[in-house]
Amino acid sequence: MHLSRRQLLQNSSLGFGSLALASLLSDPSAQASGPGQSNPPPHFPARAKRVLFLFMKGGPSHMDTFDYKPQLQKDDGKPLPFEKPRVQFAPTSDLLGSPWKFQRHGESGIAVSELFPNVAQCVDDLCILNSLHGSNPAHGGACMKIHTGSDVFVRPSMGAWVSYGLGTENQNLPAFLTICPTLAHGGTKNWGASFLPANHAGVPLGNASQSSEQARVRYMQSALLGRRQQRGLLDHLQQMNTSFLDTTGPNAELEARIESFELAFRMQTEMPEALELGQETQQTQRAYGLDQKPTADFGRQCLMARRFLERGVRFVQVTHSNSEVQWDQHGNLKKGHEQNAAEVDKPIAGLLRDLKSRGLLDETLVLWGGEFGRTPTCQGAGRNGRDHNPEGFTMWMAGAGVKTGIQYGATDEYGYYAVENKMHVHDLHATLLHLMGIDHTRLTYPYAGRDFRLTDVAGTVASEILA
Repeated sequence: MHLSRRQLLQNSSLGFGSLALASLLSDPSAQASGPGQSNPPPHFPARAKRVLFLFMKGGPSHMDTFDYKPQLQKDDGKPLPFEKPRVQFAPTSDLLGSPWKFQRHGESGIAVSELFPNVAQCVDDLCILNSLHGSNPAHGGACMKIHTGSDVFVRPSMGAWVSYGLGTENQNLPAFLTICPTLAHGGTKNWGASFLPANHAGVPLGNASQSSEQARVRYMQSALLGRRQQRGLLDHLQQMNTSFLDTTGPNAELEARIESFELAFRMQTEMPEALELGQETQQTQRAYGLDQKPTADFGRQCLMARRFLERGVRFVQVTHSNSEVQWDQHGNLKKGHEQNAAEVDKPIAGLLRDLKSRGLLDETLVLWGGEFGRTPTCQGAGRNGRDHNPEGFTMWMAGAGVKTGIQYGATDEYGYYAVENKMHVHDLHATLLHLMGIDHTRLTYPYAGRDFRLTDVAGTVASEILA
């Protein structure tokens, strides 16, 4: 009897299922990706298994935090002795020295602002990138650029690219989680998948307008249906979707939706436990600042991030976006930056130490920074503000694969332009992917008649910072 390919698959489905189960049981990476799927192999041995992005929404001032400028202090109040950028967000006047003192720390002797006394104690674990530069002086475009590599088009976020390129290490949790993300300046586009399969989009826990205590997955438990009933309904839905696929042929959007339904069901077994911070010791909670009001909210986000990282989530983003202050001090610089730094300094230091003590920092790449820096020239009444500055700013890395206790690149003597070992946002993304074992030129996806990648047609790996 002649059997068509479709009839053979339908009649032999149980046998194929047994083969798939045997493969899953013998292949840990396939187990981690979910039923019937296996993790794509990296292009070369990875230095990092996972990424933690600590995003400081609004643009921290680099010359007030991790980019000490003695000449700026000396010339406080004088005119800038060279041309300002052709495109500026708003007018600024004369040079403004930092209101904060810097002190050298650790064996590396790197100067850190008094705004970050706790992170300063971890400076020997940091790789400080002082020569970042972008292309957009507005929050919306700059946020999109940092997150997706594009400031004008909707593109997949870097977390989605990492998920697409490497899969997940835990079949019961998403590959990409974003904790308390901002809904402004790009919003969901900053953690979306765009044209990549939808299951690679970031799963948000809460948002920046809520307390991190409310950062939960909605509808995680059903008050009406037990797991067996839910499983039955989901099986019926999957049968309908599979029948539709039999008729239409491959459909990436529907297949991603099927996987998202399955993941949502599996998350019920592990997500509630991952979010239970009460399991942590009082000593750990204090180290993250959960016992103090200024640090409790962001500390809670950082502790959640560590718990997700140790459970195999591939990319975790934590956003600091105080809705009243943020890091966007066009005026009231001193009060605003002091409040912001006080909220994040202790939790970040606690997180770095905790990751290190658990052996997780050796496998985790930590990235800290905002969408741009600030101008060395002042803005606002009372000489107490700085404007947006994408021409030169600072981010730092820590953990797997990067040299520690170093500063890479430099801005000019006032901190306006990146001038030494300039590192464009595309270079940052290329380096991040390289540390994850991915050649950024080979991580592509065909869409609308061409191949796309996170770094577009640019990007150079900063090999000098690799350990």
